[in-house]
Amino acid sequence: MYPNLYYAFKDLFGIELSGLKLINSFGFFVALCFIISAWVLTLELRRKQQQGLFSYTEEKIVIGAPASILDLVLNFLLGFVFGYKIIGAFTIPDALNDPQSFILSSRGNLWLGILVGLFFAGLKWYEKHKQQLDKPEERMVRIWPHDRVGDLLIYAAGFGFLGAKIFHNLENWNDFAKDPIGALLSFSGLTFYGGLICAGAAIMLYARRIKLPIVHLVDAFAPILMLGYAIGRIGCQVSGDGDWGIPNLNPKPFSWLPDWLWAYQYPHNVVGEGMPIPGCSGPYCNQLVPAVYPTALYEVILCSLIFALLWSIRKKIKVPGQLFGIYLMFNGMERFLIESIRVNTKYESLPFQPTQAQIISVSLFLVGLILTFNAKKIAK
Repeated sequence: MYPNLYYAFKDLFGIELSGLKLINSFGFFVALCFIISAWVLTLELRRKQQQGLFSYTEEKIVIGAPASILDLVLNFLLGFVFGYKIIGAFTIPDALNDPQSFILSSRGNLWLGILVGLFFAGLKWYEKHKQQLDKPEERMVRIWPHDRVGDLLIYAAGFGFLGAKIFHNLENWNDFAKDPIGALLSFSGLTFYGGLICAGAAIMLYARRIKLPIVHLVDAFAPILMLGYAIGRIGCQVSGDGDWGIPNLNPKPFSWLPDWLWAYQYPHNVVGEGMPIPGCSGPYCNQLVPAVYPTALYEVILCSLIFALLWSIRKKIKVPGQLFGIYLMFNGMERFLIESIRVNTKYESLPFQPTQAQIISVSLFLVGLILTFNAKKIAK
């Protein structure tokens, strides 16, 4: 396991770069997920635009205005945080030994924060000053849906993280009640379906506000959601973030199957779970005993296959909304099945003792089933 990129580079390339300790492996793959998803979504929106399913909107913008006070303040704050925390980490002893604790603490380099903040604000002022006109002009510009991919992903990231946190803490209410501040600020503890539901609601509201056809938009998102989920699960597997399966004591069914694909100990996992590794010193020196099902790896494989299927049939499906319905069905089936061997909180008071994810996955499957077979009626 590689809790952060420092350990990955050290193991794979023999290079030790202390600054890489600030880049969490899971966070790296989440960022990669958004970058790749943005690119693929842009391609799909452009394709639908060429089919005449999307049109542009016109917005009035001001050209040649000087930098506003708000512009300067926001850029100063961005630079201050960067200098105070990121660059400051290299100037504070022991900060890189536990980057997560340092990031969540109040420690930092005040003077570096102020200097970098002023530098960022100065860059913004210079950028606006180069384009400044004697008399600012108002112009109408055409904005196509693919021009809004950045906004769509910002809404998805912000509300997705918020929803993932809320649903996780609702699922683990007793842990939240013991330490609510720690639970909210922790980098771990995210529930995918909470993120999906809240991000989806936010994107639909945004789409309505800018008059984007929601049914075509969700069809464009369908394969991308599965792709992004697969990439995110790579981060879970690589870092060992606790999103693993139940102990697997069953004998390996096939001799050719690698041990790590059947039962894995997640050595050096980022959450420090399990027993100490003999001969290992420093942070991240635990491994799981007994070994567990590597469910994150299983989801990477399954979701990649589902993405490939959705991507291959997207041009053949002509009924708006039907592709999204198929996505919901596959999403629900995949998650329901994986939950049977995954560590998660169960609702013991309910029949069959389902997990929160299983309840939601069944609901999504039923919604997808209805949408798939009634898309023509709904689209009218």
